[in-house]
Amino acid sequence: MLYTIYALHFFKLLSDCLFFFFLFFRFLATGNSFASLHFEFLLGISTISGIVCHTCKVIWQRLREAVMPTPAAADWLRIAAGFNQSAQFPNCIGALDGKHIRVKKPSHSGSRYFNYKQYFSVVLMALADSDYKFVIVDIGAYGSTSDSRILSASRMGERLRQNQLALPEPSRLPGSAGPPAPFVIVEDEGFALSPHLMRPFPRRDLDDRKRIFNYRLTRARRYVECAFGILSSKWRVFQSSIQMKPDNVTLVIQACVMLHNFTRIHDASTDADLGLNMTSSVSLDLSRPGRPGTAGLAVREIFADYFSSPEGALSWQMDAIRGSR
Repeated sequence: MLYTIYALHFFKLLSDCLFFFFLFFRFLATGNSFASLHFEFLLGISTISGIVCHTCKVIWQRLREAVMPTPAAADWLRIAAGFNQSAQFPNCIGALDGKHIRVKKPSHSGSRYFNYKQYFSVVLMALADSDYKFVIVDIGAYGSTSDSRILSASRMGERLRQNQLALPEPSRLPGSAGPPAPFVIVEDEGFALSPHLMRPFPRRDLDDRKRIFNYRLTRARRYVECAFGILSSKWRVFQSSIQMKPDNVTLVIQACVMLHNFTRIHDASTDADLGLNMTSSVSLDLSRPGRPGTAGLAVREIFADYFSSPEGALSWQMDAIRGSR
């Protein structure tokens, strides 16, 4: 009789857990408000909020080391090999960008969350690899803050400045006899240029060499944009304004990032649905402090020269840049 009671309690507990997980994934997959879920599941709004937030915390804590561990030197080399194969951009260790997550206006927040797109948001800053997985994320910055400032204030930006990301030593680009090039992160015009952060050339007065560099950088940078697209298409909570406090929105984003990486690791069969086909005389001294702009310009010149050289050129790149004029 006692075992029967224990079994009944166990199955009830299991049933409750499955019910709560179904509610949680219903929220992420549809973006329905808590008021709507209240009528669907006949639970109080505060109860639903508690279930969602607690589940988000558990997913972040349990999955983080498994699906988004801190990269070591070997991991950076694996990521660089992926970008070289998929985007033909050697020595690239990730594509960086920020995504604005729409939220309701937080009370007494002024314009801190009001972004240049004219809505309230928090920012998901992410570094993605060529498999559309997130490598490093920074979540929860004010929507009004620029990408460059978010990166500078983030732990990733601080560790990058202090050379604490365990990046591999600079190496020559494939087939090149020029100087070794550092491993770099590709980004758009919203970020600053530095030896490990590559942004495009300014759009004015572009010659073919600069256009080719911008084209090659864009081919690599699209992977983070596609990662954001996969994230928001799978978890439709990001396709409308999230009706939660910013701290709780951060929990939701954290959980979705973990689930995104988990599904990318265990099921990458949907790539076809994305529509993706997927020698220099510059001397470089990365040890000189206080002049990151000069060093960053020198690194960009190394890559620009390489992409226009016989060793690094793509057969279709000239046609691509002529078509974009």
